[in-house]
Amino acid sequence: MQVKSKSGRVFKLPTPEENLAINAGIDADPDTYELNKAEFAQLKRLPGQRGRQKSPTKVQVSMRVSPEVVNYFKSKGTGWQTRMDEALKEYIAEHA
Repeated sequence: MQVKSKSGRVFKLPTPEENLAINAGIDADPDTYELNKAEFAQLKRLPGQRGRQKSPTKVQVSMRVSPEVVNYFKSKGTGWQTRMDEALKEYIAEHA
């Protein structure tokens, strides 16, 4: 069976036999288990993971920045755009 996402992407769903094999593999692995609905509802995105903002708190822009600036912020790991935003806010506060 196939399903189509809102974006038009087509996904092939596993057959009942494949589902049984998947569930048997989950049951056989002592390090994992299938989450129940309550556990699944408690999951949260980790910092740095992409997702839609609930309310638009930032404005998306396109700008040219020197490679040194981008490389510096990227070298510090995930969240580099947020750190760059914070640095710009600090500059504004100091030069207001």
